[in-house]
Amino acid sequence: MSQIRTVTIGDIAIANDAPFALIAGPCQLESLDHARMLAEKIAAAAEANDTKWIFKASYDKANRSSLQGKRGLGMDEGLKILQTIRREFGVPVLTDVHESAHCAPVAEVVDVLQIPAFLCRQTDLLIAAGETGKAVNVKKGQFLAPWDMANVADKIASTGNEQIMLCERGTSFGYNMLVSDMRSLPIMAETGRPVVFDATHSVQMPGGQGTSSGGKREYVEPLARAALAIGCAAVFMETHEDPDNAPSDGPNMVPVQVLGHVLHGLRAIDDLTKGRTEALASVFA
Repeated sequence: MSQIRTVTIGDIAIANDAPFALIAGPCQLESLDHARMLAEKIAAAAEANDTKWIFKASYDKANRSSLQGKRGLGMDEGLKILQTIRREFGVPVLTDVHESAHCAPVAEVVDVLQIPAFLCRQTDLLIAAGETGKAVNVKKGQFLAPWDMANVADKIASTGNEQIMLCERGTSFGYNMLVSDMRSLPIMAETGRPVVFDATHSVQMPGGQGTSSGGKREYVEPLARAALAIGCAAVFMETHEDPDNAPSDGPNMVPVQVLGHVLHGLRAIDDLTKGRTEALASVFA
């Protein structure tokens, strides 16, 4: 196994042997007021559970199931909102990039560029993201073996940027179904790079509702617990105050009202896995 690497984002040290970080926010940006409201609730849940976090939201969802799917606010408005959230809450921000030309302007605002799973083999996009010098979170394609992610990381690292995280988000299992092969976490960790578990997209049912994706949000928490029991650096979890009426990915988003409860259990498992037992007293009392 390669030496464990640490990706530093703001005051957060993300590594497979460090306390897990939370990457959380809505699937797509809806408005500044909405992003601010969710950021307040996520911040409160994270603080109550001693968890470092990164605000996540997309300005453009370019891979919707159908042409009618809502894509978001666009790059200009979206980046303004992310910049405001970053400034007001003092929290790092993450967003997706879909085109090489978007990487440089997005990197002027955000702390983490995220490569969508469908695009994880696009060499030009990976290199453009790496050249920004910002941290890059690459989602493993639903079609890709975990050991193949070493090649993906090497493309980014060829730019001299070692701020690379590898993200598991489920593997295609027949039509409209994903499964999480938990072996992928230690396999990707063999690269030494921080491994992220995307708990919400792992329960997605791509295109499962015909013109939109379905999902089973009730399995988000148990899968996140399993991932932390194995050991990983971060958990990616989309959240919303009214998932059933969210513009995208509602069926697999966690209601923000229960996020604190979910984090409480995840924190205990992470502490146990990584050998920090002092935080467990309240859980097992």
